[in-house]
Amino acid sequence: MGKIKQIIVKAILLLSISFAAQAGGPLGIDHQLTRADTGIWSRNNQLFLQYSSAIIVIGESLWLGSDTRLGKTFWKSTDSMIMTAVGSAATKEVFRRERPNKSNDPNAWFKSSSDKSFPSGEVAHITAIATPFIAEYKNDNPFVWSLAVLPIYDGIARMKSQAHWQTDVLAGVAIGAGIGLYNSSRDTPFSVAVLPNAITIGFNKKF
Repeated sequence: MGKIKQIIVKAILLLSISFAAQAGGPLGIDHQLTRADTGIWSRNNQLFLQYSSAIIVIGESLWLGSDTRLGKTFWKSTDSMIMTAVGSAATKEVFRRERPNKSNDPNAWFKSSSDKSFPSGEVAHITAIATPFIAEYKNDNPFVWSLAVLPIYDGIARMKSQAHWQTDVLAGVAIGAGIGLYNSSRDTPFSVAVLPNAITIGFNKKF
């Protein structure tokens, strides 16, 4: 499992390495990648990851309920997903950064309301979903660290699609991980506390 962690760390570092002669942005690493959004990096695969992960997390939360360790983790993941969606959307509205497919200027901030490059909401989304599981099971089953491959894949795919700059992706990871860790530290997930017990008890107990 040590090798898996090393691979993940190296892959994350690759996201922040500039291969271009001219780079900019807040960390000086942002540059436009040559567009390559086919095959494994296709937009359809990116959307499949986004929507299927949301369906699985919400579906398993409702099915398992909050009385088991796994069920409670799914609910924490659901909370993280929802909070991250709201947080990243609000941040996009504030910074209004142009996407690489619109401008080759990584310093183009506070532009049109349609410019929403920073941060990467999709990377934040999948990071927020994966983080509670890693936090909960990292000591029992180190293989859970393999979930970190999902935001790494999505971040690379989004940059190859010229939809995001490098710092957009890193910010998405930071937001998703931060919110995920916060929810992981809570004994009772927000959703479980506010939703009717008939929902959070788990449908598997009713059938």
